[in-house]
Amino acid sequence: MNENVTAGGALAGFRVVDLTRVLGGPFCTQILSDHGAEVIKIEPPQGDEVRDWGPPFKGGLSAYFAGVNRNKRSLGLDLRTEAGQEVLFRLLDGADVMIDNFKAGSLEKWGIGFEAVLSRRFPELIYCSVTGFGADGPFGGFPGYDAVAQALSGQISINGGPESGPTRLGIPIIDLATGLYAAIGILMAVEERRRSGRGQRVDTTLFDTGVALLHPQAANYFMSGQPPVLTGNSHPNISPYDQYPTSKGRLFLAIGNDRQFRLLCEILGRPQLADDPRFLHNADRVVNRAELNAAITELLADHEAESISTALLAKGAPAGAVLTIPEVVEHPHTRHREMVVEIDDYRGTGIPIKLGRTPGAVRAKPPHYGSATREVLASLGYDEAAIDRLIADGIAFTERAKPPA
Repeated sequence: MNENVTAGGALAGFRVVDLTRVLGGPFCTQILSDHGAEVIKIEPPQGDEVRDWGPPFKGGLSAYFAGVNRNKRSLGLDLRTEAGQEVLFRLLDGADVMIDNFKAGSLEKWGIGFEAVLSRRFPELIYCSVTGFGADGPFGGFPGYDAVAQALSGQISINGGPESGPTRLGIPIIDLATGLYAAIGILMAVEERRRSGRGQRVDTTLFDTGVALLHPQAANYFMSGQPPVLTGNSHPNISPYDQYPTSKGRLFLAIGNDRQFRLLCEILGRPQLADDPRFLHNADRVVNRAELNAAITELLADHEAESISTALLAKGAPAGAVLTIPEVVEHPHTRHREMVVEIDDYRGTGIPIKLGRTPGAVRAKPPHYGSATREVLASLGYDEAAIDRLIADGIAFTERAKPPA
């Protein structure tokens, strides 16, 4: 180990009370937990519903849940009850952040809203809410789901090609990006609190995230007044920026300037193509995209995607073979960058933020429901008899409650 590395992570000593479920919120808190924050995941009596999202399942966990809940402790708790809220208040005493993705207005309905109650009782608390559309406005309070946000924010309208029509992005990009925005907002609020000594609310929504991610299509529309059209794998502003067949596999080229285009032509054995008046500059190449794509497809017919992409990258021409997930997992660069991690029977994606002195770490597998309930309650001062009563009374849980009939 590097002697300058400090154990514990950049957020060691940072406590997060995590009331989130499904994806956006848990992805945010996993980022924080990977970097050393103590994250206590409070789950409702029936648990985070993505525990049931599968197959696949392994060791009593769904892959969906396992993917965004490592390095956390699970406490089963009914926050709708007065006794459950008292447990929450004890947790918040000394906590840095509370985050939830309840439907807007839920905390207020339970009598523990941030402005009216929590901010007054815990003035240094940073509270982050992740909702679909926010608390007000025409869609305020509506439930939020990634695909719905993709549709309503215009994401689906610009993804896909003329043959497929508008298409949902294959990954839940808005949920994940909202989790990233939430983590950034929390850390901004932490820095501001260092100066002011006061907490504040961090308000993130799926809808806002979807609109914020509309680049460059929104910028193009603002400047041209023309609605974007479906371009499939092509880029509306750059060419060649597309996917091409090869003799083995498919290749994506992302040629962003004239120098890179000249390199591409040289490596493919046709340097004179870079001097063709139709392809001299990017604007020319965009106008003559169809002719250029036909020429590139012909030149790639005798190449294999992986070997030519490596050759192009080595010379400074951006290109990538279109790899499958199994190929990515086994790729030597994936391993070199430690982007697959393993603990016992758990495997997950690695930590993309590499800090030199305080690196993140995967310290614990995703938790089973309520596995830390007794431990957390004891740390809050509840004795064994009191913990037994909370469990017997249906306030705290070590096992998931059955859903109502």
